[in-house]
Amino acid sequence: MTKTGPLPDTSSESDEDKTQRLARNFSELLQELRVTQTGVQILTGFLLTVPFTQRFPTLDLVQKYGYLAVLVGAVLATGFIIAPVALHRTLFRQGEKAWLVDAADWCARVGLLLLAMTMSGVVWLVFDVVVSRTASIVAGGVGVLFFAALWGAFPLAKRAD
Repeated sequence: MTKTGPLPDTSSESDEDKTQRLARNFSELLQELRVTQTGVQILTGFLLTVPFTQRFPTLDLVQKYGYLAVLVGAVLATGFIIAPVALHRTLFRQGEKAWLVDAADWCARVGLLLLAMTMSGVVWLVFDVVVSRTASIVAGGVGVLFFAALWGAFPLAKRAD
């Protein structure tokens, strides 16, 4: 990966007052969450249909509890990722923008963590049903490592530059 340097900033932070910066930060966060909202909602909706399939009764107890854990993770991820919208609606024009930006950021981070764990859990469950328990543990672990590296270590390495 070549280092090209930062992209030019079209808006200087020194040109913004605190209110403008908070509004921009919140707007940027909502734009980022729009990317994840649809995906996590589709994943959750799909998981809600699984118990109604013909194969579900043949799952063993570990697979059924694994499915329930993955479903709960998807629902929690959905809740955290959508929470900034609900917080904004509740606190609209209440003068709480700084708190709102901090809370929305926290919710987004928790939601993304839950989403990574849920997607890794889905990989575990599918491999467990289709291949074997051993393969599922490896595949689920690879999923966790993948998200930890891509969503965690990679940006933290850049931050340390």
